[in-house]
Amino acid sequence: MIFISVHTPTKEYGVGEGKAADLSFIEKCVRRIAEVAKDRKIIVEKSTIPVRTAESIKRILAAYENGLRHQVLSNPEFLAEGTAIENLLKPDRVLIGGEETELGRTAVEKLVAVYEHWVPRERIITTNLWSSELSKLVANAFLAQRISSINSISELCERTGANVDEVGLAVGMDRRIGDKFLKSSVGFGGSCFKKDILNLIYLCECFGLKEVAEYWSQVVKFNEYQKNRFTKRIVQMMFDTVRAKRIAILGFAFKKDTNDTRESAAIDVCKGLQNEKAHLAIYDPRVEHDRIKEILDLAEGGEICKNTYEACQGADGIVVLTEWDEFRVLDLEKIYKGMKRPAFLFDGRNVIDLKKAKEIGFEVFGIGKGDL
Repeated sequence: MIFISVHTPTKEYGVGEGKAADLSFIEKCVRRIAEVAKDRKIIVEKSTIPVRTAESIKRILAAYENGLRHQVLSNPEFLAEGTAIENLLKPDRVLIGGEETELGRTAVEKLVAVYEHWVPRERIITTNLWSSELSKLVANAFLAQRISSINSISELCERTGANVDEVGLAVGMDRRIGDKFLKSSVGFGGSCFKKDILNLIYLCECFGLKEVAEYWSQVVKFNEYQKNRFTKRIVQMMFDTVRAKRIAILGFAFKKDTNDTRESAAIDVCKGLQNEKAHLAIYDPRVEHDRIKEILDLAEGGEICKNTYEACQGADGIVVLTEWDEFRVLDLEKIYKGMKRPAFLFDGRNVIDLKKAKEIGFEVFGIGKGDL
């Protein structure tokens, strides 16, 4: 049994480029397998790849005409950064897709037997190849859609005086909806959501499904809108200019418990503030300093700090962009004393007690918090 897993490049790329990069790697692997295999193999696709990649793998194997009749399975990963080990040991489900032939079903059962050592059989789903490949894209698209949906409501909450956390709680208690991914924020990031939605859009366009492609395009577009409007709100509240003002940036990773910055909302917010000539004082407990310097030009108006308090010292404003647990227990009074007046606090992850911050003296803004 041979597993093929494509690592998503950290470099940003378009959908066509990403698909080509993935398939090029897979093609090399499959050709090598076909060249050296002496007996029948089960080849398992593990990571998120373009739908119908299995068809390409089968065509390459068939071209060698060695009569071995290798079997191709799809077994996508459903691992989240920060909880990957837990996801592996106690998965919500394991998905295995194979050909609907006698050899295909036999291959599927062999992989099922591997997982049955620690995963209950009722959590192992078997499908055809195409359903398995498509399901991973759709799963990530649905999760991203939920985030964009609650983020769209956050702006309405700000206008009406509602609290998006309270709305999310009330909606999530409906068992038909559930409470996962209903926390509003400055926007989603990471290596998978945007890439997988773009792949889904690409697939729809290839099949001429214009309306379907446009529907999913809105999920990505709204995510960009959320980041842009948050940045504009910062500038607006700080008297329509942040030029030469020190802005403490708390968090640079796309989410807590990882040092991954791919598609992080912090990147767009920081670049937006840089365009307005702000001086950024950046702190993240996990992201390497060199990585931040690769992404942002700090030569003019920027620095990386050792901790939150160093970043906030002398700052005009604070912007929270990653939901690190340590930001939930900050000594806000100590921070406030070391800042310029008026002191601004913008929470893009809703982890700060903004009512307490306001009582201390901060001018505050939280995503979806319309009445503080």
